[in-house]
Amino acid sequence: MLWLLLVLSSLAPAADPAAKEWLPLFNGKNLDGWTVKIAGHEVGENYGNTFRVENGALKVSYDRYTAFDNRFGHIFHREKFSHYVVAVEYRFTGEQAPGGPQWALRNSGVMVHSQPVESMTKLQNFPISIEVQLLGGSGSGSRTTANLCTPGTHVVRNGQLFTTHCLNSTSKTYHGDQWVRVEIEVLGGDTIRHIIDGETELAYEKPQIGGGAVDNFDPAAKKDGTLLTEGYISLQSESHPVEFRKVELLNLAGCMDPKASNYKSYYRHAVPSACRYAR
Repeated sequence: MLWLLLVLSSLAPAADPAAKEWLPLFNGKNLDGWTVKIAGHEVGENYGNTFRVENGALKVSYDRYTAFDNRFGHIFHREKFSHYVVAVEYRFTGEQAPGGPQWALRNSGVMVHSQPVESMTKLQNFPISIEVQLLGGSGSGSRTTANLCTPGTHVVRNGQLFTTHCLNSTSKTYHGDQWVRVEIEVLGGDTIRHIIDGETELAYEKPQIGGGAVDNFDPAAKKDGTLLTEGYISLQSESHPVEFRKVELLNLAGCMDPKASNYKSYYRHAVPSACRYAR
């Protein structure tokens, strides 16, 4: 019987090198693998049960807040990545928390190339990171999503250092409580692209530490001019309820040798030590 299994396995078709292997970062059941950090609170303290899982979605909620009180929060995935696509499917719901800033209405974000959550101070409001800003429409007018904001960072655009804090994308406006899928392609210290429905809505290069828009940070964590080639992913709490029904990642770093059994044609960064070969 063993020899038959070996023969059958040798005849089985090889894995399709073009088949994309998306990794779910959120399991739809609990917050395993994620760590909360809310301004004014210690790492891991989920004040007011802000981040929770209900009906298969990761929810950001404020029903236990009497006032927002600048408690900007983030929930960090435990793994660090360099070359990847991270995708989220999100929607805004309900009313903004009392005392939330006007600019934070229907506002959240995905932070990439973030500093480690453990390096944030108790009073720090935002991680040093690149923010892909998620905005919902107000019911009328134009309000793009998948924008860029830069807490403690800069990027390069058209060959020039871009130091303005936020930059709008070219996306359409998404009103109401509809689900929106945003994909963010991160290529180490090179290019970052914000993508909706296969269209690049914003692109820039050379993410690096610099600038302001982040308070109460540890100076040791902010070495201006340092190129960001890897980091952590987090989801944001900025005073308006938001749900994430999917958070998934396509790793673009891996074996790029076509002779290996785990070769993937879509990889963008070679990791030779990851290659596996049939014996």
